[in-house]
Amino acid sequence: MTLDELKPLLTRLRLAGLMVTLPMRLEQAREQGMAYLELLALVFQDEIERREANCLRKRLQRAKFDAVQTFENLLTTHYPSALTQLINELKTLAFIEQCKHVIIMGPTGTGKTHLAQSLGHQACRAGKSVLFCRANVLFHQLQAARADHSYTTVMKQYCQPHLLILDDFGLTKLTQLQAEDIYELIAARATKGAFIITSNRTVDAWIELFPDPVMANAALDRVANIAYQIVIKGESYRKKQRSDLKVTLESNLELQ
Repeated sequence: MTLDELKPLLTRLRLAGLMVTLPMRLEQAREQGMAYLELLALVFQDEIERREANCLRKRLQRAKFDAVQTFENLLTTHYPSALTQLINELKTLAFIEQCKHVIIMGPTGTGKTHLAQSLGHQACRAGKSVLFCRANVLFHQLQAARADHSYTTVMKQYCQPHLLILDDFGLTKLTQLQAEDIYELIAARATKGAFIITSNRTVDAWIELFPDPVMANAALDRVANIAYQIVIKGESYRKKQRSDLKVTLESNLELQ
């Protein structure tokens, strides 16, 4: 039997992906005098890896990250040792299993979103469902959902993932409807999944964002009291990058 004759059988078994690596594995088996079972194990391992890579690609697409930000390209050398230790603990993803949360606070441009998306990417690799969303987008979508009567469906989409990353929370004060939306989301996910929330405000200042302090305290009690709180201090990376770029440009001009 030739590989061309084998292809329809693999397609019927939904193993057509094996055709990518099968010729190489057959050549390897001939060169090394490989036993049949050893060859079969390699072929099956190739298929497992292909399917896992495909599943990861789909999870990353569904997560809707706004950039490829992972721990591989996250600079942590400036972090204090206590923060580095906490990040290493969070990378185990135990907080997701325990339905706990992570709140990352700090000035604009200090790497809050990068850290949040790195944890999200780590969760995708571990087979967890993740959704990344900026707070203003969340509120706009829920407002639109009220208008077209799809509120329950949209809210369910935010409740389903193992991990919901809410970025840039607290840039502006909440309207009454926005406060109700965030409270409903927090309450709905209380025992179903974890949050990562980034904000340029400290948790104590969140109460001022809500028009109703009673609702504010109820929401914070469900999140902040069972959350790892990270405060990142320092100068904005983006500001520093602009300064470095300016220096580089000025140096280039001087050389011309």
